[in-house]
Amino acid sequence: MQYLRQKPVSKLPLVGTNIFTRMSGLAAEVGAINIAQGFPDFPCDPRLIALVNEAMHQGFNQYAPMPGVLKLRELIAEKTFELYQRSYDPITEITVVPGATAGIYAAIQALVHPGEEVIVLEPCYDSYIPSIILAGAIPIRYQMKFPGYSIDWAEVKTLINDKTRMIIINTPHNPTGNILTHGDLVSLQALVEDTDILVLSDEVYEHIVFDGERHQSVSAYPVLADQSIMVASFGKTYHTTGWRVGYVLAPAELMKEIRKSYQFVAFSASTPMQHAMAAFLKDKAAYLELNDFFQQKRDSFRSMIQGSRFTLMPSRGSYFQCATYESITDEPDQDLAVRLTHEYKVATIPVSAFYQDGKDNRVLRFCFGKKQETLEKAAEILCRI
Repeated sequence: MQYLRQKPVSKLPLVGTNIFTRMSGLAAEVGAINIAQGFPDFPCDPRLIALVNEAMHQGFNQYAPMPGVLKLRELIAEKTFELYQRSYDPITEITVVPGATAGIYAAIQALVHPGEEVIVLEPCYDSYIPSIILAGAIPIRYQMKFPGYSIDWAEVKTLINDKTRMIIINTPHNPTGNILTHGDLVSLQALVEDTDILVLSDEVYEHIVFDGERHQSVSAYPVLADQSIMVASFGKTYHTTGWRVGYVLAPAELMKEIRKSYQFVAFSASTPMQHAMAAFLKDKAAYLELNDFFQQKRDSFRSMIQGSRFTLMPSRGSYFQCATYESITDEPDQDLAVRLTHEYKVATIPVSAFYQDGKDNRVLRFCFGKKQETLEKAAEILCRI
């Protein structure tokens, strides 16, 4: 066997196994309740299973068209117009991808060039910064104001210069459960209007917004939409994260470039899953009622741990609840998350993992997108700590 004379030089020297894999792996190893990683432990609608089986039996088992099954793209266009009054051409402006992360990656690789800068708002989903670095670009980190995770757009403006190519936003937000408001989107629109700056908007939790609030999509703001790429997820909407089906919306001139990149990332998403999603999209209640479904889970989980020593933070969207633990310990959040998994058999996510510099505000993230039984067991443990 021959060996390399030297180790390969890593393009991502600061990146290891991500926190979701580590905590879920540890939970499985010690038999802990997993309210760490953001995936449901309850089944999807059985109709979806039947629709996938039907598509397979009908012979939809080979490559789908690279941009996605046309019928699905047409229905995505209808859905988006009904929700946000923005018309996207299903032929040139919608691409179905194998998961939102692939769509985010393809968009960054296609539209951001070496030496350019991309503004990211921390804490942020862990794929953003590595994708920027792999494009040869420079991540410019803005840390949202703790404890409310608010954004001072005047401060963001000071980060913009001639090298700024893109701003990445995420609403509803992972990991904090915050949402961007109408005022936030108006401020963002003012920043990028009459510039060449693009906005990449991660909206995978678009249908999980609470307390009567309305999801603020870049697609609903005409000027902003003309400079934006919107990424969404069927996995989050239909409780099928393992199926890896999402989609990207963008003006035709941007989508042309995104598809050039995407075709060499995965070429196409799962064919039978796309046909199933197309059939299931006709049932609008399945996504329109999702807010109420998850708000009941949020409210139940919050009530169950209200008497604990954790201090609950607002959860305005997504299926995440964050909490501080200053009355319990002064341990770093990663140390506490590991100890809770080992000693108490409940796995959580330390929010410092969503900062490139590991900023630690002593916050843990819980996922309440779980069965009631799971939440009750986890809450009973959390209340003992």
